[in-house]
Amino acid sequence: MTQAPAPALDLSACDKEPIRTPGSIQPHGFLLALSPALEVLQASANLGAMAGIAAADAVGQSLAQLIGADAHARIAPALSGGTLGARPFYVGTVTIANGRHFDVLAHAWDGVLLAEFEPVGRAHPADFRELYSLIGDFLLKVNESVGIEQLSQLACQHIRSVTGFGRVMVYRFDGDGHGHVIAEARDESYHAYLGQHFPASDIPAQARELYTLSRIRLIQDANYEPAPLVPPANPVTGRANDLSFAALRSVSPVHLQYMRNMGTLASMSVSLVVRGKLWGLISCHNAGPAPVAFEKRTACEQLGQILALCIETREDASELQFRLEVRRVMVSMLGGLTKSADFVDNMSAVFPELIRFARAGGVAIVADDRVLTYGDTPSIDQIQALVRWLGVHGHGEVFHSERLSAVYPPAHDMMDVASGLLAMPISRIHKHYLLWFRPEVIHTVEWAGNPHYKEQPGAPQQLSPRTSFAAWRETIRGASMPWHSAEIELTVEFRTALLGIALERAEQMAELAEELGRANKELEAFSYSVSHDLRAPLRHIVGFSDLLLESAGNEDFDKRQRFLKNIKEAARLAGKLVDDLLSFSQMGRAALRPATVDMRDLVEACIDEMALELRGRGIEFDIGELPHVSADPTFLHLAMYNLLSNAVKFTAQRELAVIRVWAEDTPNESVFHIADNGAGFNMEYVHKLFGVFQRLHRMEDFQGTGIGLANVRRIVERHHGRVWAESVQGEGATFSFSIPKNPETE
Repeated sequence: MTQAPAPALDLSACDKEPIRTPGSIQPHGFLLALSPALEVLQASANLGAMAGIAAADAVGQSLAQLIGADAHARIAPALSGGTLGARPFYVGTVTIANGRHFDVLAHAWDGVLLAEFEPVGRAHPADFRELYSLIGDFLLKVNESVGIEQLSQLACQHIRSVTGFGRVMVYRFDGDGHGHVIAEARDESYHAYLGQHFPASDIPAQARELYTLSRIRLIQDANYEPAPLVPPANPVTGRANDLSFAALRSVSPVHLQYMRNMGTLASMSVSLVVRGKLWGLISCHNAGPAPVAFEKRTACEQLGQILALCIETREDASELQFRLEVRRVMVSMLGGLTKSADFVDNMSAVFPELIRFARAGGVAIVADDRVLTYGDTPSIDQIQALVRWLGVHGHGEVFHSERLSAVYPPAHDMMDVASGLLAMPISRIHKHYLLWFRPEVIHTVEWAGNPHYKEQPGAPQQLSPRTSFAAWRETIRGASMPWHSAEIELTVEFRTALLGIALERAEQMAELAEELGRANKELEAFSYSVSHDLRAPLRHIVGFSDLLLESAGNEDFDKRQRFLKNIKEAARLAGKLVDDLLSFSQMGRAALRPATVDMRDLVEACIDEMALELRGRGIEFDIGELPHVSADPTFLHLAMYNLLSNAVKFTAQRELAVIRVWAEDTPNESVFHIADNGAGFNMEYVHKLFGVFQRLHRMEDFQGTGIGLANVRRIVERHHGRVWAESVQGEGATFSFSIPKNPETE
């Protein structure tokens, strides 16, 4: 077989190509863009070859004039019935005026009706009995296939038997977007890719997004000449047509060259979408051109959707089992943490369980200058240096990395024991940390071609399709086994439980202390919050845990997931309250350590720390020129974080939240303002604003513990500054505080 020469390609920006609006179609069928009255607005340039009427002459005609009265009568009710959606729908098989037979697919998109005509050798409608036999046989064997790989192998075999493609693969995407071939069915003459990896760069981000929207795509012949649309612009929108869901949509010339480089002239891809995300692909290849009728494509698409559902079910079951095992270890640990009054001694007594909890190689407890280790860990000096680094860069409830040396260069010297790190701060004020270490796991990845070919000497510097798919092995170093999402989430729960134990100790100490004035009021509010605010989420945790245990033998995974979600939300709320209580309690005792603080860096660090709660929100931060001040950086960070978080919370009901931060310079102090366009508050109650457990809004409207602003006041006052606020209810609020330029020593 003689392969057509590759067309000239502009490879400078293939990842930005308009793949949804290519302006043309694959020529194995023709496309018409129709008005609601079924008048032809556009036609593909190959219309003349298939229907005997030039595309330019067809524009303006009625559909009946173009394809004949009988054909029009067969499909017009479906086209004009107003029931078409975004995905192509089979509306029938017609014989047009020139005697040729076509399957007709139609969908409504981009302001027009898109009708696609694919030639067939029969006059009767498509026979979907193959769909039932394929799906029925697959479903019968699903229960026999326990693992995802076995299910995927079964799907490959079924799809290959239906389509006749020479090779069918299933590959899944990892966290970095690389594809790993986990199943394959092929003719012996085809190269095997089973077990190999395809680099993420093979599929640009916009193509992945389109795979998620449009679940199947066929390329019959990679050597095709695209058939442009006439006229080029959609008459309704004035722009190139969006052909995202069109079965005949033309594809990127870069991808066609990629196929030819791979020795593939026909391909079909079926998307595997799990929980709304592109989990992987069923990829079909053939050395020569290969048409696949619509009914066969439908069967393959349906099988792909069933496979995706099976994958989701098995992953959910595996996830649930893993979480239950980790939770059992956590419960066992907590039972041993109340034996004595010394927290560190209690923690060291459960070192073996701590190792099992995080599947780690070593664990360390750091309490200021005291460091206790167990298992394979870095040296004491290395751990202390790491904790200092975490104090600056590890803000948040948990820090985790499976490639620590990539973010913390000194970790290169301890990769054998600490390529991976899971770090949990136990205090916001003191340098108290629980650290888990995982050793380096050296492994070899087999790629289908060198994924770093662009980095080779003499390689082209612009984007281009790969030319080699020969097996290429790469040894991966410097990385540990990745941290499971459940391990990270349950570590946050474990931290909440530890802080609860610490809170219980703090209560016992408070009963022995003599409190005066405001301290007595704070203790009273503290007791009320513990008895009311904290018990509510704890009751939820206990109740839903009982329900989860009762449903252990139940196959209703949705119910289990709901129970786990409720447990997680209750634990998060309890943990937030405990964190805030402890921070407020520690605020009056910990010594200030003044240093020069760059306030702009501090504000940007706070915004970075809030990245998760900002996700999905429309927020505009306007940060003015901010001076340096002399203050305790840890305390000041906490105060600024509370004020910014407050602004984010109370602008939640705004489509676009605007948060401004600016400063004023006076002879004796630096004054900072944080303003928002949120809900604001009634100035009649401003005197309550900075009190402990004072809420000026309903808990149902704006969740919170009522401690954050009290922390701000205490921090600012310990720096001998002032704090105040102004607001117009419904129009936003401005919170202000000052830091003296010549701070007094405590």
